[in-house]
Amino acid sequence: MRPIVLLALAPCLLAAADLIQEGDRWWSHIQVLAGDSMEGRNTGSSGHLRAAQFLAGKFKEAGLKPLGTNGYLQPVKFKVAKILEDQSNLAIVRDGKATPLTLGLDANLGVRAGLPEHTEADVVFCGYGLSVPENQFDDFAGLDLKGKILVYILGGPADIPANLRSHYSFRSERWKAMHAAGAIGVVAIQNPKSMDIPWERSTLARLNAAMELSDEKYSDTPGLQFAAVINPARAEQFFAASGHTFAELLALADQGKALPRFPLNIRLRATEHVQTSSVESQNVVGLLAGSDPKLKNEYVVYGAHLDHLGVGAPIQGDAVYNGAMDDGSGIASLIEIATLAKLEHLRPKRSILFVAVTGEEKGLLGSQYFTSAPTVPLKSVVADINMDMYLPLYPLKYLEVQGLEESTLGNDIRAVAEKAGVMVQRDREPQRNLFIRSDQYSYIKQGVPALTFKFGAETGSAEEKLGKDWLRQRYHAPSDDLNQPVDKPAAAKFNRIMLDLGLRVADAPERPRWNADSFFKRFER
Repeated sequence: MRPIVLLALAPCLLAAADLIQEGDRWWSHIQVLAGDSMEGRNTGSSGHLRAAQFLAGKFKEAGLKPLGTNGYLQPVKFKVAKILEDQSNLAIVRDGKATPLTLGLDANLGVRAGLPEHTEADVVFCGYGLSVPENQFDDFAGLDLKGKILVYILGGPADIPANLRSHYSFRSERWKAMHAAGAIGVVAIQNPKSMDIPWERSTLARLNAAMELSDEKYSDTPGLQFAAVINPARAEQFFAASGHTFAELLALADQGKALPRFPLNIRLRATEHVQTSSVESQNVVGLLAGSDPKLKNEYVVYGAHLDHLGVGAPIQGDAVYNGAMDDGSGIASLIEIATLAKLEHLRPKRSILFVAVTGEEKGLLGSQYFTSAPTVPLKSVVADINMDMYLPLYPLKYLEVQGLEESTLGNDIRAVAEKAGVMVQRDREPQRNLFIRSDQYSYIKQGVPALTFKFGAETGSAEEKLGKDWLRQRYHAPSDDLNQPVDKPAAAKFNRIMLDLGLRVADAPERPRWNADSFFKRFER
């Protein structure tokens, strides 16, 4: 009987061995991308350029054809603005008396090129700062907001569908509604219960350079004169003259209720000096040509972002923000999927485009540029499969999918995950607005169905705690480096699922489509 048992187990053992080998290969790419020599791959840096050249070399090894505008590379130009904090200040003005605020502790100023050096205006609290026509919800209706600065709490009413709320929370949509109402500036307060990063750590990034695409036609905040973010632990002072408290508002927000809207009876006075410059960074694009004479002119995109945060304020003596999981993991998956396609001689019917973008951490700017100036006809892009910080920290049993219910891609990912013995979960944390926080959203706004992913878990499980601990301790910190526990075979299993998903979409007779009840169907071209 023993030999028979061994023969029966052989395929499973071989598969496990393959996953170990493929996981080690995946990790070897991260070791390069997240090594200190890449200096955190900040957009426009020499480290980012080295990473782009490394990736282009891997695309070439995998047999992908160059499809940038300069070989595999697509250069992207940026405007850069960096605050001179010692020359800048912010104060609350009440009854003519100014109370100075401490930048970094009380609040931080938003930074961009072209903002006025001096701003002073009345301040109005506008609930969640949302206008959602589909739900007849408008935080600005009936208020005199002309020339005002608007304060809002991040979030939204529980009765507005999560992805709909996320769309109107995106900076361009939110500012469009605010600007139409007459506002000149905006101030955000995060709900402490939904903060990915504690203020004490996130405030360290305030001195980092902010970026915008160089061409003014890409600006998504026209007319903005002032922006800031308030430390929620110091927010009560902004409400002291309003007749309301921040604690009262948080209690309503935590219940998903609509918030009152009212003047704060203060003015904000700001002086902001910035240093401006310009840089060029790189998207990296490779092509696996399709085999079908007709369908090869349509494209399935695998996407990930190449940039991270560079060198910044040190935490426990480490100043290099390596970005191993964010998003060295996704870039390594691009390489691995392309490598598997070559090793296994795969010839999908549709073409597959491997797109690594820059500037994601600066506001999805590289993907905004690529989808506005694509190197293939945008109408021929049928799907975007985005891989950003999917966190392979433990065995892959559950795969959480953002966008699961929005398009027919939901059926595709369910089918390939089931084949792999993995259960699919919908977005379990809709308050984090993940569906608009990575590069798939640039494709969605152009009408392209898209999905993005993270390792899922059961509520209350050790795996769920591990993921939450990772966000609190390593997200956007130098500790997202090569010295962290990662389940490499689980990452390899994820890569196989992504490969099967792309092939299923590439070989399907019909291109993916938005579901009839999806809000995002309106962007369909």
